[in-house]
Amino acid sequence: MSDWSGYLNLILQGAMVTVQLTLMGAALALVMAFVAGLGRLSRFGAVRFLATAYIEFFRGTSAFVQLFFAYFVLPLAGVTLTPLQAGVLVLGLNVGAYAAEVVRGAVLSIGKEQYEACVALNLSRWQRMRCVILPQALLIMLPAFGNNAIELLKGTSVVSLISLSDMTFQANIVRSQTGNTLFPFATVLVLYFVFAMIIAVSIRALERRMARGLDGVRV
Repeated sequence: MSDWSGYLNLILQGAMVTVQLTLMGAALALVMAFVAGLGRLSRFGAVRFLATAYIEFFRGTSAFVQLFFAYFVLPLAGVTLTPLQAGVLVLGLNVGAYAAEVVRGAVLSIGKEQYEACVALNLSRWQRMRCVILPQALLIMLPAFGNNAIELLKGTSVVSLISLSDMTFQANIVRSQTGNTLFPFATVLVLYFVFAMIIAVSIRALERRMARGLDGVRV
């Protein structure tokens, strides 16, 4: 029993790495989503081009290849990343590319009358976006952001391929040491589900809270 508790502790240590990857990757993804999503709506062609190039590159290439490129190829150019840094960078940029389209779509979904009202009030482009458009668009974005966050959580398992000790990596260690496959991977399966439910419940709670501040919006 003490051996199994030790193995469980090993997997839980990996779970903490998974949580760290998810939180840091989600933070980077959120920043990139707004930068690239709003960039695609820019009046400047160069900004639109750069935002589109970023989105299409990370959506059109494999996260697996991106991870290996960041960890094994970038050092050849003098940029050396730790496994954690490479994992956060790739997961954040990859999920951020998908979330950027969520941002763009949500902003475009706001009715034309909202923009006309902003013009009538003589609001600047920045003021209308910050005070009127984004608060409404954010409520539309939240469900998709929740899905993106869960996808990022599940995507963290790929970092085990560069020897980062997340819970999938630790589960493989337990399997190799014990010859038992059921215990480590059933444990990891439950942990992924619990973490995903925490994200889903948190997003729903945030949706309800934001909806109360917007007239005419129902969740």
